[in-house]
Parts: sequence; structure tokens; C-alpha cells
Amino acid sequence: MTDQFDILKRSFLAGKTDRRGFMMGALALGATLSVASSAFAQAEQAVPKKGGTLRVGFLQGSTSDSFDPATYNNDFMFATNYAVFNHLTEFAPGGVIAPDLAESFVPEPGAKIWTFKLRKNVEFSDGRKLTSADVIASLGYHLGEDSKSAVKPVLSQIAEMKAPDDHTVVFELSTGNADFPYIFADYHLCIKQAVNGKIDPLSQIGTGGYTVESFEPGVRVRLKRRDNYWKEGRAHFDGVEITTISDTTARMNALMTGQVDFIDRPDLKTIHLLKRAPGLRVETVSGTLHYTMPMHVNTAPFDNVDVRMALKLAIDREELVEKVLKGYGAVGNDHPVSSSMPFFDPSIEQRAYDPDKAKFHLKQAGLSSLDVQLYTAEAAFEGAVDASILYAEQARKANINIEVLRQPNDGYWSNVWLAKPFCCSYWGGRPTPDWMFSAGYSKDAEWNDTKWNNERFNKLLLEARAEVDQGKRAEMYSEMQRLCRDDGGALIPMFGQYVFALKDTVQHGQLSEMWNMDSLHFIERWWMA
Repeated sequence: MTDQFDILKRSFLAGKTDRRGFMMGALALGATLSVASSAFAQAEQAVPKKGGTLRVGFLQGSTSDSFDPATYNNDFMFATNYAVFNHLTEFAPGGVIAPDLAESFVPEPGAKIWTFKLRKNVEFSDGRKLTSADVIASLGYHLGEDSKSAVKPVLSQIAEMKAPDDHTVVFELSTGNADFPYIFADYHLCIKQAVNGKIDPLSQIGTGGYTVESFEPGVRVRLKRRDNYWKEGRAHFDGVEITTISDTTARMNALMTGQVDFIDRPDLKTIHLLKRAPGLRVETVSGTLHYTMPMHVNTAPFDNVDVRMALKLAIDREELVEKVLKGYGAVGNDHPVSSSMPFFDPSIEQRAYDPDKAKFHLKQAGLSSLDVQLYTAEAAFEGAVDASILYAEQARKANINIEVLRQPNDGYWSNVWLAKPFCCSYWGGRPTPDWMFSAGYSKDAEWNDTKWNNERFNKLLLEARAEVDQGKRAEMYSEMQRLCRDDGGALIPMFGQYVFALKDTVQHGQLSEMWNMDSLHFIERWWMA
């Protein structure tokens, strides 16, 4: 009966069956009147509706936040970006890359030349039509000589961009890249208006489903739905208000007392309180999220590979998953390629907690003990402080003394990450190994948070991107995973599930798993029941 009920539900959602038809069909399947009524209520909730204001409580946000896409570095701006602007492509459920502003993208043989066709019905919020000049100017901003954009290394593969007409952009790459369309879904690569060949990076005028009513950097943003949004079946809320609530207890209380409708990153230690609260639900999604402790390999003592190895062996990953993630995750292996990504190599031995082996590597480094400082904050990831303290306890058995320095949540991403030689961090991950490695591990990556520069790795990164033989490509990515694991500066103890909590009145369809909260597209895709 379950399969037949699903067919009936899909018929209703497609508009082929009305309430009366649904009820009659359910009763014919043997359901009681109460069961049929309950099933219809559930099906009705799944139909997107216009209206309502979504109030969101976020952990992250910084007073240095701005609409400059080169500077986006937290969920407060990521989510706002996807609501106000569009990109050439977007992540759909199942890890699929889908057209957004581009209606199609086609490679020539060898995947070195790509032609993107733009939609012709797209308008910016001020009424101006989207053209290929906007695309070229928006991407060119990140490629500028003085650009500090985190996505610049990923875009550097573009040798030339041409616009044969107002709705066509042709990309010539330095080498072939079969994954090329994926990069345009990145939150940095929103499309803004071109004026004399350049964009105003701080402009709030976009092609997205919402406009900005007010903006307090890192504190609060209020958005209003556009009446003439070009994308059918999207942007359902009348308005959205995102507020940064960095204290996790306060954020959870805000949801339970009805101050907000949706929160990210609830406290896993007390998540049972949310599960028991009436009218609320907790949802989880497995994707590419991973938690890291990056070490600057150009700074002593982390410039010694044996010191790095000792620190990697002195952490009990299983205990962290159990006690910090409460089982909402899996152990990491000091490389960023998750088991759900292409070219993941399951044959690589899982690194385990081994204090004696850690001592051996300290000895190889000429040390009998090690003293280091680890910077941490809940802003790094939920449970980061507890993880740091637990790691310090575990490392003592290896004669490693870790001084845990808790930092303020506000400004953590500006003052600690990339600045301190050993800290806590996280990555939402990327859909392909090439993109993940290019964003955070290549020598020129703005977000290379370990300062790692491995000649062999950098060579393989370029070769694997252009390789069309999938078997050879798999071998290259396997070696790169091993290089990260054994030589790199990223200690990656855990992969986590995305966890968020919301009112039952907030509904959505099938979720995209690439990043948290429907790949951060929840404002455009979700609705109020």
C-alpha cells in the first residue's frame, strides 16, 4: 500500500488529483477516514505556498561581513548571497550540477572549450536585463591582478572569456576540465551588473528572488521577495530575517520559544530537547562537511613533518565522533575527500590513535615532548571547544602538551583562521576532489589554511584535471589523498552530518546535500506550510 500511497501523493503534488480524488483513492486502497485525512494533510504540506516570513537564527556572522563576493567566509553571507543573487549553475539534490542563469553548458571534445548559453528572460532587481557582459565582469573581478578572492585559484584555469553575443559566453581553459561547470555554483561567483566592464562588488542589486531591505553586517539582514522573479516555482517567503545568535543555548531557546523558525548547528549534547519539543523537528544530511585543525607548515614546530605526524597520531578520532558529534558523523583520515565524492580511495589505511607511535615521531623530530597552542571557538564548529579540550587530554599520553586558547566567536574567521598557526576550523566541502584541492590545498589557494606547498601534489593537481582517462585520474587522486594525509598540515579528525532544526510549519522538498541547509539555497527553495 505504501507504494500506491506514494503514487497518489505524487499525483496530488503534480496537480493531477484534487482533495476529493486523493481521499477517494486513499479509501479505495483500504485506508480509514482518519488515515486518509492525515495522509492528505501531509501531502498538502508538501505543496509550496507563497507567504509568511522566515526568521532564521545563525551561529556565524562577522562585523566585517559585506556584499563583496570575494570576502564571503561564513553562512550569514553565503545564505544571503544565494537569496539576492544567482549563479551560472546550482547544486540540485543528489550532487547534480544544474543550470541556473545558464540554460545550458556544452564542452568541445577534450573539455578545454566550454560554451554557456544564458537565459534571455532574466532581469536584475532594478529592471535591467542580464547579459554576457555581466557574467564576464563578475568573474573577471575575482581574477584581477590585486584580487584576494578565495576562488581566484579555481578560476585561474580560464585562459580567455569571450561573448559572441549578449547571451553566450565561451570559456577557453588552459587545460581540459570535465568538472568545469561545478565551480560556478560556488557562493563567491554570484553575477552582478557590469558598468563599463566592471562590477561594483558592494552592490546589492541582483537577479535573485529577494532584495535587501536592511543589512547590519554580521548581525541581521532583512530580505523581501521580488514580485517579478524570473525563476518559476522559487522564492516563496514574503520576507526573510537572518539574525546571528552566536550563543548556541540562546539560539536553541529562540527556536523553542518561537522567536525564530529555523536554526543551524544546534548543540548535539542537548539536541534531545529539540526532538521532544512539540511543533519542532531535527533534520540531518550527510555530505562533504568535515572538521579540521589546520597547522601552518611554514611555522615552527609545524614545519617538521614528524611533528605534524605526531599530532595526527595523538588524537582519538573515534572518541571525538562519539562524544563531540554524538554519533552524527564519521572519523576522518587527514584528507578532505569524503566517501560520497568521486575518486575517494577506500584502500587508504585509516589513521588510528597511537600515542606510542606519536612519541616515535617526536623522537624523529629530535623532541622528547612538545608544547603547542591550539586556538578554538564555537564559531569554528559546534563542539570545537569540547573537541579541543578532549584532544588535549588524549595528546598527553604522547607527551604532547596542548594549551587550548578559547577565542571570541565574533571575528574568529577574521582574526584566527588563516592567522594563527594551529586552530580549529571546518569545511563545507566541495563536490569534486579537484575543486576541494584547488580551493584549500594548492600552493596559490587564498584559503590554503595550512600554507602547504607540496611540489608533487601541485603537479598532480594540474595533470589530474586535464586527464580524460578515468582510471589514470583515479590513481592521481589516490596519490593526492595520500600526500595530504601523510605530508599535509591538515589534521582532519571527523566528517560530520549537517544538523539543523526547524518548526513543522517550515517545509521543503528533497534536499541538496552538498552543503548545509539545502546547499544554502533554503531561502529560495523552502516555504511555509
